[in-house]
Amino acid sequence: MVLYRRNRVAGGTYFFTVTLADRGSLVLTEQVDVLRGVVRRVRAARPFEIVAMVVLPEHLHAIWTLPEGDADYSGRWRAIKAGFTHDLVGRGVPLARNGKGEYDLWQRRFWEHTVRDETDLARHVEYIHFNPVKHGWVERVKDWPWSSFHRYVRLGWVDEDWGGAAPDCAALHPGYGGEGEA
Repeated sequence: MVLYRRNRVAGGTYFFTVTLADRGSLVLTEQVDVLRGVVRRVRAARPFEIVAMVVLPEHLHAIWTLPEGDADYSGRWRAIKAGFTHDLVGRGVPLARNGKGEYDLWQRRFWEHTVRDETDLARHVEYIHFNPVKHGWVERVKDWPWSSFHRYVRLGWVDEDWGGAAPDCAALHPGYGGEGEA
């Protein structure tokens, strides 16, 4: 296996972007309960704190803090990707295969950024929470159901109307609607 150049800080906080191979897919939000179950299983086996997270139809962003002495975020993502794929197959969800016969659900790699300080963390949390508006899925941050934004509001860390409104996002994704929280 290739060892990619990644910054590994034991007990560090990291920002991630994890993407499906098919950027037109809706499977992450259509199967968000399956994804949540897999994340819970992986966290039970290999703990980490989810600082912030948003699930969009074909990609997700997350900020994790790993336990002291542990820098293996790649193993956790591998387990989440494999578990989600396995659970979808078990539910009869049709998934494409590549030329090697492997399921072709996820892009092979993911983006990782080591969070440097509190300012960097705040910028990435805001990026995560605003992402559904940026991509035109909703007009207001509070309208996207699969986001840790709702936890931040409940805890009083941000106002429900944080992020304002975007112009006419319905034109980008007509008829799309969903329910839940990341």
